[in-house]
Amino acid sequence: MTAYRLHYFPESGNSYKLALMLTLCGQTFEPIWTDFGGGVTRTAEWRATVNEMGEIPVLEEDGARLTQTAPILLQLAERYGRYGGKNAQEQFEVLRWLFWDNHKLSGYMATYRYHRTFTRSPDPHVLTYFRRRIDDFLAILEQHLQGSAFAIGDRPTIADFSIMAYLSFPKEETGYDFAISHPAVHAWLGRIANLPGWRSPYDLLPGKRLTHYA
Repeated sequence: MTAYRLHYFPESGNSYKLALMLTLCGQTFEPIWTDFGGGVTRTAEWRATVNEMGEIPVLEEDGARLTQTAPILLQLAERYGRYGGKNAQEQFEVLRWLFWDNHKLSGYMATYRYHRTFTRSPDPHVLTYFRRRIDDFLAILEQHLQGSAFAIGDRPTIADFSIMAYLSFPKEETGYDFAISHPAVHAWLGRIANLPGWRSPYDLLPGKRLTHYA
C-alpha cells in the first residue's frame, strides 16, 4: 500500500482537492501542516527540500514528492480506477474542465478569497476586478450545471473535485451565498457532499488557521 504524506495548509483549496480525492478513494494520508502564512514556502530551504516551485500542496508517495494538483488528480484516478474518464471522450472532457478550472475559476477565486479574507487592507479596486471575473466564470458553471448533474455528465469525476474546492469554503470567506446567487452550483455542491466518505475542507485539513480580516 502506498504511504501518502500531504504538505498543506488548511485554507488551501488545492490541498483540499487532493485530500478529498484520497479520502474518497479509501486512502489515508499523514497531514503535514505548512506555515504558509509565515512565509515558509518562500524560503530557499523549503524550495530546495520540499518543492522547487514554492507551492502547496505537495503529495509524497513513498517518499517521492509530487506537485501540481491536476496531474496528481489524474494519476490518482488512474491508479484507483475511480473518478476518471471511462473513454476517450470522457477523458477529453475531464481535461477540458480541469484546465478551465485551473486557468479560470480556481485561480481567480483563490486569489480573491485570500485578499478579501486573509489580508488586513485589501485594495477595493483589485477585489472588484477579481469579483467581476469570478462572476463571469460562475455564470458559465451555473448554466452548465443546469443541464448536467456533474461536470462531465451523470457521475462525479476529478473535474468536479477540482472545480468545487474553492467554492466549498464558508461563505464568510468566499463572499458568495450560492444557495441564493447560483442555485445550480449550490445543488451540485450538495450532490458532491452526499458522496460516501465526503468531508469538508477544514475537517480534512486541520491545524493552525490564518487570521481572518473579512
